[in-house]
Parts: sequence; C-alpha cells; structure tokens
Amino acid sequence: MKRLALFATLTASPALAHPGAHLHPHGSGDWLAVAMGLAVLAAAGGLAYARARSRK
Repeated sequence: MKRLALFATLTASPALAHPGAHLHPHGSGDWLAVAMGLAVLAAAGGLAYARARSRK
C-alpha cells in the first residue's frame, strides 16, 4: 500500500492537470482574510467593552 500511495503522489503533479475551469477559482480564499480581520475587530471591541465596564 505504501508503494501505491507513493506512486499516486508522484504522478499527481500540476503538469498533468487539465487546462479547463477549476472547481475552486484562484483568489477564492480572500474571505478568510476578511473573516480573520473581523474576528480581530470583534475581539478588540470585546476587550474594550470589558475594560470600560470594569472601570465603572
């Protein structure tokens, strides 16, 4: 089984990929950067809210 997996890994190269349309277009991962930015903003807002509330 190891040799079969090695063979499949070595033969599945980008040179053998078809030139047609992809299921996942390039640049579709941009939402991840936006989601991470929103998460950072939400965390910063939550911390600011908690600090402001604890000072009262």
